[in-house]
Amino acid sequence: MTEETVGGKAEVKNVVAQLESMLDEYMVKKAPFALPLGLKGFLATIAPYLIIISVILALPFILAALGLSTAFAPFAMMGGYGWGTGMMIAFATTAIVLVLEVMAVPGLFNRTKASWNLMFYASLVNLVGGILALNVIGAIIGAIIGWYIIFQMKELYKA
Repeated sequence: MTEETVGGKAEVKNVVAQLESMLDEYMVKKAPFALPLGLKGFLATIAPYLIIISVILALPFILAALGLSTAFAPFAMMGGYGWGTGMMIAFATTAIVLVLEVMAVPGLFNRTKASWNLMFYASLVNLVGGILALNVIGAIIGAIIGWYIIFQMKELYKA
């Protein structure tokens, strides 16, 4: 690895750590209300099962989208940055998010901090993908709701 790559990774980690700290402040400490501990525990218990179910249900659609995106990719790119490009960005970020979530499942059963981090990274990828696909308002609203829930549950995930 080059020195620039190492420095770039450190800078990204620093920005993500600052964002996590800021979100912890606003989504937990300054939040207008906190989720009850029983609800947090329930959500932490069912989260891995919800991810497994969503991946199983999404699999046929992912395979279909993969076939359709392959067939229509040349036509989508002819129109410049539009529907086709946005769909390709959305497809790529959804695939990354699904991989991160599947990687988090074993740790979610054990409630590890590393699995919580993967879910947080998945939310960041989802936000960036939504913004790049020009779905800015939906991406921001989804990120805020998702961050509120995962940051409320953060205390249940230990190292």
